[in-house]
Amino acid sequence: MLDSSYFLSQYNSLKATALRNRYITNSHIEPLLKSLPKQFRQTILGTSEAGLSIHGLQIGAGSKRILIWSQMHGNESTTTKALFDLFSYFELPDSKTLLEACTLFIIPILNPDGAEAYTRLNGNQIDLNRDAKVLTQSESKILRTAYEDFKPHFCFNMHGQRTIFSAGNTHNSAVLSFLSPSENEERSLTATRQKSMEIIHIMNQALQPYLPNQIGRYDDGFNDNCVGDYFQSHGTPTLLFEAGHFPKDYNREETRKYMALALISALDYVANNTVSGDHYKPYFEIPENDKLFYDVIVRNVVLNPSTPELFNDIGIHYTELLASGVVTFKPKVVFVGNLNEKQGHLDIDADFKQVSHPDFEVLSEGHEIDFITIDLTKISLFGNNNLT
Repeated sequence: MLDSSYFLSQYNSLKATALRNRYITNSHIEPLLKSLPKQFRQTILGTSEAGLSIHGLQIGAGSKRILIWSQMHGNESTTTKALFDLFSYFELPDSKTLLEACTLFIIPILNPDGAEAYTRLNGNQIDLNRDAKVLTQSESKILRTAYEDFKPHFCFNMHGQRTIFSAGNTHNSAVLSFLSPSENEERSLTATRQKSMEIIHIMNQALQPYLPNQIGRYDDGFNDNCVGDYFQSHGTPTLLFEAGHFPKDYNREETRKYMALALISALDYVANNTVSGDHYKPYFEIPENDKLFYDVIVRNVVLNPSTPELFNDIGIHYTELLASGVVTFKPKVVFVGNLNEKQGHLDIDADFKQVSHPDFEVLSEGHEIDFITIDLTKISLFGNNNLT
């Protein structure tokens, strides 16, 4: 059985350090694929709409089959980093029991065109997670073929989520979130869903000592053109994994560690247990995600010196920009008003003083700025978020 504390103590030696930060593409993973040991059976599953290779890997010899794919959305790369950390774990003796019980088929980057451009969409500007049923895109067809050929007993659908999410109505960021997708509009509590819920409960148990009250549960609204909903509705227990925001970790290096732990705890449980679905109820104790966070909130602000009696808060989100192979962050004002019920990953109190920027007469929604001045004192909007 997995010893979570031991795994975390060994994590730095397992981490695929060649993969770091937010921008992960085929050119980053292909050298690592070439260096994997022979126990990884590799193939090219096909090509993307723009002609880039889509890689598949199989490992293990067990009867329990698990299909895993990452970067269906090209700019959601944290889970890809965690997968390569997992590959290092598979080279250790600790993984022997797991690989004797399970066979894994893994697609590390399903959307290489989106990964290259650092966008959610593929090369045709299609969201692959809205193409599960109609199969208009080559990447969607490749995933469906892998599903039909491999006939998995479980599917792990790996994603990343924005910094806006909180673990319920709390001051805690949702570092990781999970979902057992619905099978129908009624969101019926089916046997297939209960099996997914049971595994998510186990992951939550493993993670809570390290991420107390920082795990969220995604909304289970049904859309049969979403991949997780489609596979779940066809009788395969499917789990959605969402890599979120760990405080001050905009490059998602801490998040990847806990995502790796989540993956290994799920695989270990499947390997060593019969997943009956009987133990699904604690799944509902995980709080459903709320959207309570801004990247920056500037509170108690005077914006217009002609109306010094009017106070507002300023809500700012970081826009992610790709330039020369590096993702940078640009603060953008997205809300001006009352943010008493919201949280900021960086919280600045203007103390009822004038807030301004030299490029704008009065700050308003849509303005992109790196700093503000509070009574002529310059304040960075990156602060302690370690982005510069």
